[in-house]
Amino acid sequence: MARRLRPVELDFVESAPLRLVFAAEVAAPPKAVYAALADDVAGWSRWFTGVARAVPTHGGRGRDVRLTGGTRFVETVLAAEPDEHYAYRVDTTNAPGLRALLEDWRLTPAGGGTRLRWTFAADGPAPLRWAMTLARPGLGRALRESARALDRRLAGA
Repeated sequence: MARRLRPVELDFVESAPLRLVFAAEVAAPPKAVYAALADDVAGWSRWFTGVARAVPTHGGRGRDVRLTGGTRFVETVLAAEPDEHYAYRVDTTNAPGLRALLEDWRLTPAGGGTRLRWTFAADGPAPLRWAMTLARPGLGRALRESARALDRRLAGA
């Protein structure tokens, strides 16, 4: 059953009770990486670990995402700054325990490629925050694997 989460804004990325920050490098330039993040939402299932389906909604101002385990997120895009910043909050989900969730992607040039910084900002009861902290290594691995898959996808484009 989908539950509505607390609507947070971009400043939540700094004030969230749980903040997990990860980084990875991609060989492609920021313009190509941003296009994969923001313009080709449906393509996420072909490179981001765990995403089974992603569909843009509301003319690109939202997303409907399903993970391979059946978790669903209906999201609102909060930041779409070409080649630099992409962020979205979860409005509704079937994931238990979450009160608020925002994901923030920052892109910076790194040589001829891009450095990705992914911040996972969440709120929920203490047991959820504890479990998410334990999941940190897995989320970091997912980003690194996804960055490699994105590299392969963009190199073939």
